[in-house]
Amino acid sequence: SHMFNDTLQSIIPAMYPLLRDSLLLNFTQIGLITLVFQMSSSLFQPIVGLITDKRPQPYSLPVGMTFTMIGILSLSFASSFTLVLISVFLTGIGSSIFHPEASRLAYLASGGKHGLAQSLFQVGGNFGGSLGPLLAALIIAPYGQRYVSVFSIIALVCILIMLIISKWYKANLYRLR
Repeated sequence: SHMFNDTLQSIIPAMYPLLRDSLLLNFTQIGLITLVFQMSSSLFQPIVGLITDKRPQPYSLPVGMTFTMIGILSLSFASSFTLVLISVFLTGIGSSIFHPEASRLAYLASGGKHGLAQSLFQVGGNFGGSLGPLLAALIIAPYGQRYVSVFSIIALVCILIMLIISKWYKANLYRLR
């Protein structure tokens, strides 16, 4: 799930040339897209972590992926700079909701091998981050911005899988205490 989450997140910077050309954006506007995306995905993450440290939220994984899916879908139809900013904000919020509980889930599922579990969690995210631009080159670049919507299928499948994982996570929360 971490791999797919970060795959979807990494599509945004891969789309910069397409967005620049289709919406006639300048360098400052591309920078603002990055700022909004990074602010929503990074600055909110510790806040979510503080909240979930007090009360774990097993279903935040599919909730986060739902925000990402909505952001990706809206990005595929964004016809203005403002709509792009809203889309990347939603996608970033999805990431900030996903990561704290996903990391805790890796810890819980580690079977006591916490370092290995966290390392595998990181490998998944890094691989996903490198996979997104490649998929964007294969799917979005040749066919256009609307084809970003194809990636919502990945998000939907992840949501369904994460619902199952979240059920297991909720049933095993007692092991964290």
